[in-house]
Amino acid sequence: MKEDVVCARVRLQPGSLPRVRAWAAHLHAHRAEALRTLDDEGVSVESVFLESDASGDSLVYYLRAADVEAAFDIARRSQAAIEQFHRQFKQDTWLEVNRLELLVDLSS
Repeated sequence: MKEDVVCARVRLQPGSLPRVRAWAAHLHAHRAEALRTLDDEGVSVESVFLESDASGDSLVYYLRAADVEAAFDIARRSQAAIEQFHRQFKQDTWLEVNRLELLVDLSS
C-alpha cells in the first residue's frame, strides 16, 4: 500500500532551543506512549531534525502515513497526554510551518 509522505520546515521562536530539547527528551522518555499514538494515527515513520543557522533554529519534520490528513485530524482530536504535551509545545515554540516539495520518494 502506498503511503503519504510529508516533510516540513518549522521555524522556531527565538530562544526556544532549551524547550525544544526538553520536548525531545520527553518524547524519548515516553517512547511507548508516543509510538501508540503514531499507531492510532496510521503513521509508520515520524522523524524530526534540528537545523540551526544564522537565521535561527528550525525543525525539519518527516512523516510517512497511510493518510497524512487523517493522521493530523486524529492527532488534533486525541486526548492522550503526549498529544496534549505536543500541542502545547507547538503553541509555545512554532512560528511558521512550510511544507517542502517532494521530488523523489524511493521506498519499496
